[in-house]
Amino acid sequence: NTTAPISRTISLDRIIAKASAFHSPSTYNNQQQQQQSYSRYTCIVIVTPVTPFLASANTPWSSNSNNSPRQAMARRMIGSILNLSSGGDSGMIKPNQAMKGRDQKMTGITGLKHYILNNNLEEVPEGYEVAVFGNGCFWGSEKSIWRMPKGIHSTAVGYCAGYTPNPTYNEACSSMTGHTEGVRVVYNPKEISYVDILRMFWESHDPTQYMGQGSDRGSQYRSGIYYFNEDQKRLIESSKKAYEKALGGREIKTEIRSAIDYDKYGGLWYFAEAYHQQYLAKPGARPYCSAQPQGIGLPAFESWAPEDLKEKYTPAFPESFWKKHGPVRGCSIVRFDNEPISESSY
Repeated sequence: NTTAPISRTISLDRIIAKASAFHSPSTYNNQQQQQQSYSRYTCIVIVTPVTPFLASANTPWSSNSNNSPRQAMARRMIGSILNLSSGGDSGMIKPNQAMKGRDQKMTGITGLKHYILNNNLEEVPEGYEVAVFGNGCFWGSEKSIWRMPKGIHSTAVGYCAGYTPNPTYNEACSSMTGHTEGVRVVYNPKEISYVDILRMFWESHDPTQYMGQGSDRGSQYRSGIYYFNEDQKRLIESSKKAYEKALGGREIKTEIRSAIDYDKYGGLWYFAEAYHQQYLAKPGARPYCSAQPQGIGLPAFESWAPEDLKEKYTPAFPESFWKKHGPVRGCSIVRFDNEPISESSY
């Protein structure tokens, strides 16, 4: 049997809304496959027990409904299916081929408070700093940071390092915006070091995977970390070399770029929809995580840090913290409490 290719450049809405399997599943049988052509693209529509779940991706979102998490999971699954069907770890879209986007900011973010920390998501208090990274599904990535014992003012999920201004989740899932699912951290450098956040980033996923984590495939799940100053850049690059050695010499595929590289596309960062923020802490959340922590720690800071940065960026958390609360092999963050870890616990 020949399987027709499904191009990842077909819009997600078109896949869901037009495929007859989502509207008339009774028309499919084991003897005959129903084919539909969309301009020059052809796809084979297959009905499975999860078809009603996938069809929920096309349900209009309402802040008063409970459909949002279901839609997010369905759209995530379809986005990965499109990428797998087009060859799996497909590359980045070119800037001139990306979706146009819009000028309007994401609704529902202005004034929104962090669900656990109760601080305004957008604000950066004087003297505080920002870190931005992506390491797979942003739900679990965000939780690993807000649980850190001290120094975290806020975390937020969003779309970073892409070409489309103010993208939606639907658009980012299509791989047509160039964004990766990311986490923005606002932190107090007097209480927590950038190195602590950096270590959690490396250890919370498998940075040797290209264009995805686990079953989540595509450029929207790529590993990336983005620096705002020269110190961050040097710490990222030095720690990368050290972690590659710890991983047995496997090549780290993480994208490392300056935040200002994206100014010409409207900026590095765009907040995701309100229902995605601190998703895993909310009632009814699906305990989903696709990241692939390797259970291998970043070598001691003193062994890899640039000499002139050692004093300024000394880690705030001792090794006892990482032994008790650090990521373990496989994604386990969904099982942990939502509240920040107590300093007395390690």
